[in-house]
Amino acid sequence: LRLQIRDVSLLFAGHVGALPEPGLPGSPRGIQTEKRATARRFAILPTRCAGTARGFAMGPGRRASDPPSHAILECNSPRDRHPPSPRPATTVDKRTTEKEVVAELRDGMTIGIGGWGSRRKPMSIVREIIRSDLKDLTIVSYGGPDVGLLCATGKAKKVIYGFVSLDSIPLEPHFRQARQKASIEAVELDEGMFQWGLFAAAHRLPFLPTRAGLGSDIEKYNPEIKTVKSPYADGETFLAMPALELDVALIHMNRGDERGNGQFLGPDVFFDDLYCLAAKRRFMSVEKIVPTKDLQNEGSFHTLQINRTMIDGVIEAPNGAHFTECPPDYGRDEAFQKEYAATAKDPEVWAAFEKKYLDTESEAEYQEAVKNR
Repeated sequence: LRLQIRDVSLLFAGHVGALPEPGLPGSPRGIQTEKRATARRFAILPTRCAGTARGFAMGPGRRASDPPSHAILECNSPRDRHPPSPRPATTVDKRTTEKEVVAELRDGMTIGIGGWGSRRKPMSIVREIIRSDLKDLTIVSYGGPDVGLLCATGKAKKVIYGFVSLDSIPLEPHFRQARQKASIEAVELDEGMFQWGLFAAAHRLPFLPTRAGLGSDIEKYNPEIKTVKSPYADGETFLAMPALELDVALIHMNRGDERGNGQFLGPDVFFDDLYCLAAKRRFMSVEKIVPTKDLQNEGSFHTLQINRTMIDGVIEAPNGAHFTECPPDYGRDEAFQKEYAATAKDPEVWAAFEKKYLDTESEAEYQEAVKNR
């Protein structure tokens, strides 16, 4: 079998489920093509892949006329020609702690934070960053209190965002204060552009063309974002959304195993998988670490959108997304969120809040302070 692939741009890596484990049924969603997104039609999509798929008959007793038992895809990009590394003989235990994760971070890094607004944010890791000496960070986020807290504590130098909201409170007040004081560099993007930037980084492309942002002030306030003209007969002009390449991605899931497979049990995975694929290092906090065979006790394989190849470390952090919501484990702590939001109005109130909840020695001490409030 020899198939020439010339007219389809294959999109790899993004949106794949957890790799099958022994005793764990199901299979990843695998390769997606642009054709599936029927509601979005693009004149061009850049790709490095224009190779050949070859099937090989394998095993004793098979004939050349038999269907191939497996196929491999060869791409033209030199970096894609290396054979896969052999699977390790032993299971890798990726369990770690917030303190160990933050010890790997450095000043000036670009850090992507998963979740969405005030929903399923890796807040225990964010709080550990606040307890550290890190500074001058670039934060890439569909922002919520993660962004507000990192601005208020002086950790963020630059924020790249599609929005920054507390959901029930439309605009994150500490982020608004940082914008009004011009204490941070802000890069405001259309939500679709933001997603496309993660896609580009995930697929190791310098940019992806999009219509999102055309006709707006995106180009005026972000002069570094250029346009590109289709080389085909349509000649259409697009915004060339640059890749949002991340040094580190931080996400939070409901369940995970020690190998790094992650499971969401709420209504949406958001774009946590894209954050991981766009980053050099990826860390996941979870409400509970369970044996791999138990991952389907609470949800189907469709909920296993984070696979072990996408994660470098996993942290067991019960209530680790507080005060954001993490359904079905818990909802948003609205009373605490209101208390937090009110601190932006008064420096003395903020100082008291910071001392009580953020100047703690550990996540356990923070959780105790929340319980006793």
